Amino acid sequence: MEARAAAKYVLISPRKARLAAQLIQGRPVNEALAVLKYTPKKGATMLWKVLNAAIANAVDVEGSGKLDPETLFVKSASVDPGPMMARWRPRAFGRASRIRKRMSHIKIVVTTETPRASEGTRKVRKLEKAHATKKKGKK
Repeated sequence: MEARAAAKYVLISPRKARLAAQLIQGRPVNEALAVLKYTPKKGATMLWKVLNAAIANAVDVEGSGKLDPETLFVKSASVDPGPMMARWRPRAFGRASRIRKRMSHIKIVVTTETPRASEGTRKVRKLEKAHATKKKGKK
C-alpha cells in the first residue's frame, strides 16, 4: 500500500532541498522524522511537514486504527524544480543583474513494503563493485 504527499511552489532551491531528501530515502518513517527534526537545514523542515502529510494520508486511506504508522517506510523523496521568480538588483554603471528566486515541488511516497537491502544508488553499487575488484586483485 502506498500513500503520497506533495508540496508545490515551495520557496527553496531544489539543490538545497535535495540534500535533506537524500537523508530519508529507504528509511523507516520514525527514523526519517527523527533525522529531519535534527537536521539543521531549511529543507529538512519542509520535508518534515510533507512526510507527516504522507503518513496521515496512508492512515486515512487504510482507515483509522487499521494501519500502524510505525510500519511505514519512505519509498521515495524527490525534489523537482518549479518556476523561478525574477528580481532585479542595481549594479555599477547603471546596469542591472538578475536575481533568480527558485521554487521546488517536494514529493514523498511512503509504503508498507520493506525496502530491499540490495537496492541502492548507482554510485553506491559502483563503489561496492570497485571495492570488490580491489580485494580480488590483492591476492
